[in-house]
Amino acid sequence: MNDFSPFQQINLDFEGRWLITCDHATNHIPAEFEPNLGLPQSEIDRHIAYDIGAKRVTIELARLLQSPAIYTQFSRLVIDPNRGERDPTLVRKLYDGTIIPANRYADHAEITRRLNTYHRPYHDAYRSLAARRPDTVICAVHSFTPQLTARARRPWQIGILSAADKRLTAPLIDAMRNSDALKSAAAELGEPLCIGDNEPYVGQFPGDAIATHTVAQNRPNVLIELRSDLIETPQTQLYWANLIAPILTDTLAKTGL
Repeated sequence: MNDFSPFQQINLDFEGRWLITCDHATNHIPAEFEPNLGLPQSEIDRHIAYDIGAKRVTIELARLLQSPAIYTQFSRLVIDPNRGERDPTLVRKLYDGTIIPANRYADHAEITRRLNTYHRPYHDAYRSLAARRPDTVICAVHSFTPQLTARARRPWQIGILSAADKRLTAPLIDAMRNSDALKSAAAELGEPLCIGDNEPYVGQFPGDAIATHTVAQNRPNVLIELRSDLIETPQTQLYWANLIAPILTDTLAKTGL
């Protein structure tokens, strides 16, 4: 592995309550899996390998909220850090119509090795960073593709995901739906503002990152999904982070959490 680290932490001296996380920050394939897990570069550049634009939004949100952040430095095609260790999609063999050759024959021993090398170190660091103060609030940043293969185009600009704990997510959805800034941003796109409530995905999977680091600890949390075509450039990533950060700050303050 040389000096490769499966995760990066930033803003460790910032004192904000938030911890901004990005489980699918990069499409980087570590050298041991070259060339590209047996895939052409065109597939590695797709959403199947990472959440396009989410890393820079994470970094900008952490700066704006004066809080630390943690993000992965390996593609989810190697192993998915937003899946529990027993999840059947932990190491994907097929994703949105694409077969991943290097994963095709990954057995229990290989999956365990990847857990120990990539997945578990990320979650160990995540756990320690979340525990730095007793009132940590988790904000996980993801992005979703505008359209899956052979599916209808998705109308949402932003999706807010949650499971049973809606202390922060329910008022955040209301605040976003009533935000003049977000309405203006949608209008500039020629679209009505559309904020998804557990769309385009269900709130949580057993053992996923949010469940692992918030449920037992009773930590307030939100998982934000941004449509990836809106955050493809550094300029648009900063733009959407600037739209979202004050809504997060105001909503958290109003909840009294």
